[in-house]
Amino acid sequence: MILEKADIESALISNSITQKMYINGEWVLSESNQIREIINPANGEVIGTVTEGSAEDAKKAIEAARKAFYENGWMNSKARHRAELLLQISNKLEERKEEFAYLDTLNNGKTLRESLGDVEDAVNQLRYYAGLATKPHGQTYDVPDDIQAMVVREPIGVVGLIVPWNYPLVMANQKIAAALAAGCTVVVKPAQQTPLSVIRLFEIIDEVGFPPGVVNLVLGPGSKVGAELVSNPDVDKISFTGGTDTGIRLMKSAADTVKKISLELGGKSPNIVFADADFEAAVDYALYAIFANQGQVCSAGSRLLLEESLYETFVPELVKRAKMIKVGPGWVEGIEMGPLVSEDHMNTVLDYIEIGKNEGATLLCGGNRIVEGDFAKGYFVEPTIFGDTTPNMRIVQEEIFGPVLAIQTFKTEEEAIALANGTAFGLAGAVFSTDGAKAHRVIRQLRAGITWINTYHPTFNEAPWGGYKQSGIGRDLGTYGFEEYLETKQINVSLKVEPSGFFQGYKE
Repeated sequence: MILEKADIESALISNSITQKMYINGEWVLSESNQIREIINPANGEVIGTVTEGSAEDAKKAIEAARKAFYENGWMNSKARHRAELLLQISNKLEERKEEFAYLDTLNNGKTLRESLGDVEDAVNQLRYYAGLATKPHGQTYDVPDDIQAMVVREPIGVVGLIVPWNYPLVMANQKIAAALAAGCTVVVKPAQQTPLSVIRLFEIIDEVGFPPGVVNLVLGPGSKVGAELVSNPDVDKISFTGGTDTGIRLMKSAADTVKKISLELGGKSPNIVFADADFEAAVDYALYAIFANQGQVCSAGSRLLLEESLYETFVPELVKRAKMIKVGPGWVEGIEMGPLVSEDHMNTVLDYIEIGKNEGATLLCGGNRIVEGDFAKGYFVEPTIFGDTTPNMRIVQEEIFGPVLAIQTFKTEEEAIALANGTAFGLAGAVFSTDGAKAHRVIRQLRAGITWINTYHPTFNEAPWGGYKQSGIGRDLGTYGFEEYLETKQINVSLKVEPSGFFQGYKE
């Protein structure tokens, strides 16, 4: 699919005026009367303006969500009704999938084929959780008494959903779908840089007709809107996807109200390639693992761990192909890698490249901002690969979140496992080998929540997503993601109604 000028204009038609927030069933401007310009990272041009929310706006949304849940009956809503609403959203989203894909490509920078995949995932997420909403979840127990003991699952209540900029639509959608299926009310805060597709999703939510206050959207900075969601005692849970440093601050703040949290944080994921791997598949996936979505993926295979005997044949081929990746605006046909999301983030990535050089790593390819012709207006960085790295280097230990790959080498399985587990993160990892027993042996030793054998990056709505160590707490997606929004209540029913007989003094 090629994005023509008419398509761009159509996708942005409702962005010609300042986009509003959605609170208590109404589209509203911020209390602050401030606005934010939204930038196309491929050319630096303004593609829209949005109202800039404040802590006061967040408070209003929280109040509306709490009233909808506790006073207006959403906590007792029927699962079938919630499922029907989610299915309506999915159908409307599917009808407009090209429009949503265009928006994410223009706002985030990713290629149009990636954006289309995101929209398709979002449609299926809504349908998956619509189905899950009506499925039985609870237990009964045979206890040693005349008691019928049971467990029921109930919605947590008001949930704050804080969404990152690398997958604007699909990550907002997966949290919204699971929380609403569970019976919660929500306040959504998208990333400041990439709110457009989420605003458009709320247009569909408004059309579908949720009761006022059930679903709310507050735009604005994390320092104000996000901080209010985390600290406000009327919010029962926070689901956050973003950087580890922010997650640590959030966790500390949430502790003040003993708020339930789920955190999907950063990663520095190892992609382990043994000498017996299928060469073509391993090279192909090594590129895909790090350069998909410009490397702006929490689970990116940003560390390539190569068996030493493979290095001399593998690396030259990898570098050759990396240099041939077609970089450009994501809406142009044939483009394989787009710009980074913002100028600030581009500069952060470029700083890390300089750090790698200064640490003594060998720059094998890339390492520069692309500035020829129209590229100078955008935030493009060449696919970059470093060799001769050591485990203590910052480019090996820290999440760069860009198209930068660090290569490490190993001689034995044990060394590969030690290197793979040798960071503070534990989000993802992969093993490439034609020896099935070895691949399973190694994958079982990786301290990571999402792993692959002889592939990289496939993600499924049915399976849980989350990490070990400083990569987070809790899970998104699947039944595990659904359960993140449920409380567990024990109910005991006496089958023999009579006094306990514990206190007898009154009989004397």
